[in-house]
Amino acid sequence: MLGIDFSPLFAPWEERKLLLGVLYHFILIYLLAIVGFLLPFVLLFTFQWHILLLYGIWYYYDRNSPKRGGYTSEWVQRWTIHKWFADYFPVKLHKTTDLSPSHNYLIGCHPHGIISMAAFANFATNGTEKYLKFPGIRFHVCTLTSNFKPMIRRELLLLMGAIDASRESIEYVLNGPETGRAVVLVVGGAEEALDAHPGHHILTLRSRKGFVREALKTGAYLVPVYSFGENEVFEQVENPKGSMLRQFQSWMKRFGGFSLPFFHGRGIFQLNFGYLPYRKPIDTVVGVPIPVQKIENPTQEQINELHEVYVEKLNELFEEHKQRYGVPAETKLVIQ
Repeated sequence: MLGIDFSPLFAPWEERKLLLGVLYHFILIYLLAIVGFLLPFVLLFTFQWHILLLYGIWYYYDRNSPKRGGYTSEWVQRWTIHKWFADYFPVKLHKTTDLSPSHNYLIGCHPHGIISMAAFANFATNGTEKYLKFPGIRFHVCTLTSNFKPMIRRELLLLMGAIDASRESIEYVLNGPETGRAVVLVVGGAEEALDAHPGHHILTLRSRKGFVREALKTGAYLVPVYSFGENEVFEQVENPKGSMLRQFQSWMKRFGGFSLPFFHGRGIFQLNFGYLPYRKPIDTVVGVPIPVQKIENPTQEQINELHEVYVEKLNELFEEHKQRYGVPAETKLVIQ
């Protein structure tokens, strides 16, 4: 009708439940954020202040949890809806070697994509069976401090293993008495999201060395991870560097702390436009850990040296697996 594909209206239940998984993810990101900010005012002005008071007491008591490792619930991570979310694309997790529970790890996820679908599906849930593939490893996905402000969503993120992306938070987990802990960091951040175009493999990594410093300070092994297909699930408006749009987006990033990619995908009832991701496969390959010797006060030279090793190993991982997951042989990984 009018050139619009309404085939989702006639999809069988097996496909509709996968769409529910994606809707849940977007409710978690957007709707729960809005609800979490508005709910205190609703409770206050509907004379349910006692509920707000009880939550305020809980929030104060629990205020440091995002910087103290959170409280991961394997039961929450195993919810069936997370499996539906991963199977929608589908997202698949591939390991090149085992991760020993006798070490801690700092995992660098690339690329960021528009909304980091792979990092969430693989490491904040058990949708791709991380517990089976990496037994004895407890994953913590880093996210912005602001994501822990809205009530309800805050607790759900903590139950899914999310932690604050601050230096203090990362060091708390990796310097703890337990081993088998893995901190997951989407290194490129909001800046890299602006380069998330289908067919592009452009990373913001050259100047990102803070994660390497944290690996040295804690002795955590560095693990490069690349998700083939992450940049394919949305279309983004062209924004080449130097364009007015890119300058505006960079200004937003600099002063607001977040980038503003203009993107689209599909809708709930049709496939032509909307903000849900397209069904494109995402294959996440976990590389071989890079051993790191603990140095409490690393020099810039030591940081630079380990960073060069990490970049080299990440590029090797990309080259070794790219054709297997649909990337042309002539395509190179661009690191800027």
